[in-house]
Amino acid sequence: MAAAREVEMEDVNLNRDRKEDLEEEEEMREDGEGKDPSKNKKVYRVVSKWMLPEQARRTYVERANCFPPPVFIISISLAELAVFIYYAVWKPQKQWITLDVGILESPFIYSPEKREEAWRFISYMLVHAGVQHILGNLVMQLALGIPLEMVHKGLRVGLVYLAGVIAGSLASSIFDPLKYLVGASGGVYALMGGYFMNVLVNFREMIPAFGIVRLLIIILIIVSDVGFALYRRFFVPANGSPVSFAAHLAGGFAGMSIGYTVFSCFDKALLKDPRFWIAIAAYLACVLFAVFFNIFLSPAN
Repeated sequence: MAAAREVEMEDVNLNRDRKEDLEEEEEMREDGEGKDPSKNKKVYRVVSKWMLPEQARRTYVERANCFPPPVFIISISLAELAVFIYYAVWKPQKQWITLDVGILESPFIYSPEKREEAWRFISYMLVHAGVQHILGNLVMQLALGIPLEMVHKGLRVGLVYLAGVIAGSLASSIFDPLKYLVGASGGVYALMGGYFMNVLVNFREMIPAFGIVRLLIIILIIVSDVGFALYRRFFVPANGSPVSFAAHLAGGFAGMSIGYTVFSCFDKALLKDPRFWIAIAAYLACVLFAVFFNIFLSPAN
């Protein structure tokens, strides 16, 4: 009996030692393997609280790494900034505040008279209508796009962003067919629409207090930006050139459909999700209608 008790006590001690070792390994893993900054998970935990519902956070933190870094959204932002600086500083017009002839003659801008140059339906995102316009878009897409890309990687974020850009120019060509279009608002609003829907659907799991703050911030940004877009569209000076604002709404709807599906599939195979194919089918149907409209029905023809 004594020997049996000793064996039992040894088993208990071994189990306790194993448990302590496992807890120590877990703690070291969470602390980033001691002090190795490359394995520190603190940043990823913060990002997960803002970007993901509770049930997906642990999986993200365990898998998180900085490869690849958020290259897409940073590259797009640098390209937009470079084009703006080119027209604002090196072109003879040197415009900073609003549109001028130099930008209206740009090969990037969407122009209703040059719709046969199909690249303009995408390249218009590189041109902006003044310093306040580009700063607003850059701040929004970097503040939201970088953490989104840290979670979902560049391919998915790029898909949502470009879907919003294309939806914006096609919607503008239908609902505002005689107006110019500049700015990356379609892509920015696609990111915001996808994120907004995820916060709304997973409201209780994304910490209600923070959820309310997030929704209020998004709504405030949308109201202020759309207000500025409406001003540029309807209250531009007589000698100015009004630009379309339909891209904002179309980009938002693209984000609320395709973006929501993409961002809600963090730990799932996107191509196996039927919601993704439904959203893509609806998006392509709208694109085909817009192409048909531009070829046969547009007042700009």
